Amino acid sequence: MPILALIIIGAAAGFLATRIMKVTTDVPTTIAIGIGGALIGGMTLRFVMMLTGWAAGFIGAVLGAMILIWLWRSYFR
Repeated sequence: MPILALIIIGAAAGFLATRIMKVTTDVPTTIAIGIGGALIGGMTLRFVMMLTGWAAGFIGAVLGAMILIWLWRSYFR
């Protein structure tokens, strides 16, 4: 996945995940959460469900970002 696409998908996924989880963060943190979620969730979905394409990457990015937010809330606050 090209870097620019990862940043765009990560930013959108981070924004969506922070709104779903009701977390208020600044823009760089939202993008970082989304990119981290894209890496975690995209890999997980591709390995577990054998899905490919942009839709699986976006869904995985949102789920991964939500997992990162949950971990951050649970263990680092």
